[in-house]
Amino acid sequence: MNEALPKNNIFKVIGASSLGTLIEWYDFYIFGSLAVIIGHQLFPEDAGASALINTLAIFAAGFIVRPFGALVFGRLGDLIGRKYTFLLTLVLMGGSTFLIGLIPSYKTIGYAAPILVLILRLVQGLALGGEYGGAATYVAEHAPKNRRGFFTSWIQTTATLGLFLSLGIIVITKNILGAETFGDWGWRIPFLLSIVLVGVSIYIRMKMHESPMFSKLKSEGKVSKNPLKESFNNKANFKMVLLALFGATMGQGVIWYTGQFYAQSFLENTCKLDFNDSRYILLWGIAFATPFFVIFGAWSDKVGRKWIMLTGMLLGIIFYRPIYQTFLNDTSIENLNKSKLVSANQGSAKFTPITGTEDSLITVETKVSFENGSGYTEIKADTISFKKGVIGGERILKDKVLPTPIFWKFVGLIFFQILLVTMVYGPIAAFLVELFPTKIRYTSMSLPYHIGNGVFGGLVPFIATLIASFNGSTPLSGLWYPIGIATLSLIIGTIYLSNKRDENIND
Repeated sequence: MNEALPKNNIFKVIGASSLGTLIEWYDFYIFGSLAVIIGHQLFPEDAGASALINTLAIFAAGFIVRPFGALVFGRLGDLIGRKYTFLLTLVLMGGSTFLIGLIPSYKTIGYAAPILVLILRLVQGLALGGEYGGAATYVAEHAPKNRRGFFTSWIQTTATLGLFLSLGIIVITKNILGAETFGDWGWRIPFLLSIVLVGVSIYIRMKMHESPMFSKLKSEGKVSKNPLKESFNNKANFKMVLLALFGATMGQGVIWYTGQFYAQSFLENTCKLDFNDSRYILLWGIAFATPFFVIFGAWSDKVGRKWIMLTGMLLGIIFYRPIYQTFLNDTSIENLNKSKLVSANQGSAKFTPITGTEDSLITVETKVSFENGSGYTEIKADTISFKKGVIGGERILKDKVLPTPIFWKFVGLIFFQILLVTMVYGPIAAFLVELFPTKIRYTSMSLPYHIGNGVFGGLVPFIATLIASFNGSTPLSGLWYPIGIATLSLIIGTIYLSNKRDENIND
């Protein structure tokens, strides 16, 4: 029988577990939040758009190996216990993040830079693959049966709060150092700061006790001797693993990474929004939406987990394209030029010789601002031939600043997307814990979670950006990937998932 802990003790368990998990998510997501800047550091200056795609591929690599981390650390968690396993994952994550902050740029060590970062991203992915299952299992095995959705939902907030923390520290560091210094070396500070956060979390986790359910299992000599075999060779259990993956975590994963990571990438790279504006929009959206993880987690204790999660998927399928079309429309040059012009400050022309020719590229940067607070930087780039004069050029807009009403409209649209994240993600820890028996729970729940989130979800920014770069595609073409995956998961979940709540998890 699952004895409920006193309320103050259960919140100590949640606090200790959540802090470490939050820091691991922070470590994991700094990279994605700085993808554009890191791309300039890891690849040649003339790499262009391929630098971003290659950087997103390195970012995605950390997600791809998460299922392997789930197998390795899930097995350890079911053999030696929850506490020491996710203590180990915390050390691996923190060490890898710190080292990324120390790796020299492409200019210094060439292609060794992206290779070393890729290796460290793989270690991060393995560590995160072992973290989440341990933390969710640990809290669930302390929680009373009728409040499991509520208590595990606190762990669910840590992924979004980790992103919030990474964005906040990035913005603060950039504002203190200035854009040029931050782009040169200041981007390393958020990575290096990780070692302090990890040290605090390790100290707290060292004081934690083992899960009472696992301790009881161990004292009775019932610990699994081969968690992998019992999880995946057992036909009934493997069926639940597949159902959890295709009916729940796959759709949940793409909703999560579209609403937070692809949204940020789209605003910055497709809409060309100012660095700070894009981060502030996401920060406000996260701040307003985060309490709903707990609200939907608690609600799932009363009405069940299934329909809350599937409704979140359905709303994403319906509203993603209209939302992202609105982003495009409201950041168009026609919309930004509606107000009265205040200033247009033109910088001096810069001449850059074009390798292998007698031609040069002349670029002129103009900062434009309007009465309503909107603005942008316009770059005119022309090719100059000494024989033919101007032979072609292009006009590039970047660093767009939104007028206040549009800024808050975007905050609302991001809030709505993260609200969908809270619907699919808030109840899912309790849902997964209730599917599997104690002795193989860590292994069994970790694998579908990390395939759904790490592979299907984590690849959203990379695959969507890649699809949108194909000839004949539109800026919205990339959305068909998360919409398609969410639709498939919605259909499977509707047909095959049961509406679980308050399940006995002591077996």
